[in-house]
Amino acid sequence: MATARYDEFPFGFSWVDDTLVRTSHALAADGRVYLVDPVDDPDALARAAALGEPAAVVQLLDRHGRDCAPIAARLGVPHLKVPEAVPGSPFEVVPVLSWPAWHEVALWWPAERALVVPEAIGTTPLFTAGEGDAGVHILLRLFPPGALRGFAPEHLLVGHGAGVHGPAAAEALRHALDRSRRDLPRAVAKLPSVARR
Repeated sequence: MATARYDEFPFGFSWVDDTLVRTSHALAADGRVYLVDPVDDPDALARAAALGEPAAVVQLLDRHGRDCAPIAARLGVPHLKVPEAVPGSPFEVVPVLSWPAWHEVALWWPAERALVVPEAIGTTPLFTAGEGDAGVHILLRLFPPGALRGFAPEHLLVGHGAGVHGPAAAEALRHALDRSRRDLPRAVAKLPSVARR
């Protein structure tokens, strides 16, 4: 698998796989590194190892198995699947959805004002429908996740697409949630063209 690009920020980086636009994150805190929804990429994992000691592999969505389990086993660290907490970390776990076929949590890092959302919010055209920097998953547009409304991140990291940083991050999240229902017809109309890409 070839890595399309890296998204660098002060406390780590993200890497995006160029086929399915799956975004993975390496978050460094106090000399330890947390891998969030990782896709196995040797260069990215070597870069993550240089940030500190591996602490855990965190899987934020029940069906986002990706390469979480084998990476955790290889590194000898816990594989935390849709956890209620990430012990020893600076993260707060935010419940996003708990449906029979969709269990999702987000991570909030107050000190860095970083919000990591694996699926409910994304930044690819499939999510944004050409409106704004981020959008709500098309299956959630009628009922966008209210649990994310209280956050004003400076770093919005997602499971599909590049992150949004700086003042634009809070605006992107607010815009995505506020326009979720209103933009549903546009999102549905753009699905065929996005799928062809």
